[in-house]
Amino acid sequence: MSIKKSIEESIETKKQFLQDNHNLKLIKDVVSKCIATFNNDGKVLLCGNGGSASDAQHIAAELSGRFNYDRDPLFAEALHVNSSYLTAVANDYSYDVSFSRMVKAAGKRGDVLIGISTSGNSKNIVKALEEGRKQGMVTVALTGSKKGIVDGIVDYCIKVPSSNTARIQETHILIGHVICEEIENTLFPKD
Repeated sequence: MSIKKSIEESIETKKQFLQDNHNLKLIKDVVSKCIATFNNDGKVLLCGNGGSASDAQHIAAELSGRFNYDRDPLFAEALHVNSSYLTAVANDYSYDVSFSRMVKAAGKRGDVLIGISTSGNSKNIVKALEEGRKQGMVTVALTGSKKGIVDGIVDYCIKVPSSNTARIQETHILIGHVICEEIENTLFPKD
């Protein structure tokens, strides 16, 4: 049955990810960078396309709203949420620069930029991460197992051990939840 196979593949991908100490260390490092950013009145910007845009917006909402419990908001924003901006830039310039222009406008040294791309090759994500580096931002990519352009241009590249888009995205949101939970627990410890 394909339903059971899909669930088993998702579980197996997460098991493989869990056993990769390098990725676990990268998550810990990214959490530390995000905490330092928030402690310095900085922000976390996120970008992605399609399902990855949904993941970017989901993670931003968990940080800026709340995750597990009530606490102060954190400045996190997905770069695609302003549809007027996005369509104007895509029309007047190119979709390839849809995120990099906003990174140039909003990103500052010490902020964190998380680009989500299952392939690691999405042109607008690549350009955003390149601009983030120019701005002095901490750059993070969430990708799949295949080598992508972003691998060589970011500070932290967290790779999911799969080439299946659905399995990659399922693991990306798990990674996002882990990051949010660790940030919340550290910055707003419960008594």
